[in-house]
Amino acid sequence: MPVVGALRKLVGVSVLAEGLEPAGVRAGPEDADAFLADAQRYRRELLAHCYRMTGSLHDAEDLVQETYLRAWKSYKGFEGKSSVRTWLYRIATNTCLTALEGKQRRPLPTGLGQASADPADELTQRGEVPWLEPLPDGADDPTDPSTIVGSRESVRLAFVAALQHLSPRQRAVLVLRDVLQWKAAEVGEAIGASTAAVNSLLQRARAQLDAVGPSEDDKLDPPGTPEAKDLLDRYIAAFEAYDIDKLVEMFTEEAVWEMPPFDGWYQSPAHIHRLIKTHCPAEKAGDMRLVPTTANGQPAAGLYMRNKESGVHEAFQFHVLDVTDGAVAHVVAFGEPAIFAKFGLPATL
Repeated sequence: MPVVGALRKLVGVSVLAEGLEPAGVRAGPEDADAFLADAQRYRRELLAHCYRMTGSLHDAEDLVQETYLRAWKSYKGFEGKSSVRTWLYRIATNTCLTALEGKQRRPLPTGLGQASADPADELTQRGEVPWLEPLPDGADDPTDPSTIVGSRESVRLAFVAALQHLSPRQRAVLVLRDVLQWKAAEVGEAIGASTAAVNSLLQRARAQLDAVGPSEDDKLDPPGTPEAKDLLDRYIAAFEAYDIDKLVEMFTEEAVWEMPPFDGWYQSPAHIHRLIKTHCPAEKAGDMRLVPTTANGQPAAGLYMRNKESGVHEAFQFHVLDVTDGAVAHVVAFGEPAIFAKFGLPATL
């Protein structure tokens, strides 16, 4: 399952690669504050980088802030031997590695090693697990190669979930080599390792990712295509009409549904149908309303559930969809209402 090979092919011409950094880039403005202001243009891609490393939007935001603080403090020592972008990535990578020391990985329920659950069983909530979080897409031009790479394939939810199976150093090496297309010697210099050690870490990381990650043949439909938009519209309409029969007709035969912080996951349209009918608080059409958006370069929607006492629709679940060949292959329904604000969605409708 060589997903890494496909990723390398996709990013081979990425503007994130140092090879496309304009020649002769030096330290930039003489003043450190002016330099830091100029360096803000890299914030979005650094956020994606820290998110790949940590699996947490909240942590990634903090780590980007720390990266810029470290860059500002050490600006006088920047000699311009590498590009500004490369220098910032080095700082960000080491900031992430320090932050990840002793931390638990951030899985999805499918990454806990449990078999598919019975949809009739009681749901088990695991609040102590630091679950993987979704990433808002930027407002960048979707035709820009850096956006395509940074906001789709290399931050798709399944790929970031697979990265969580790697050690932090393996993650760093794999992301720097296969996503950012750095040379092994450059990676070694960045993380303080020999080229041989980098190659060894990369080999083990690729093997582990091949075992747990998405297949290179598992191509997702971009969220901006007419087909993906139409499917998301029909997905939303089925929920709002509480037509679960019509909803599961959109799923592939091997479709998976999971909803952290509950630790179970469910496979097949029949099981997903029973799960929703058994455990969903909605009872009739109009109980649920959904607002479309995108996350991790995938179609997504914020689901609001009607409060039976107040009648107000309140943030309930945030759905991220894998859409393949016009069908829903996977849904992660995040049950953390605080996520909504990160996507510019209100707490109530």
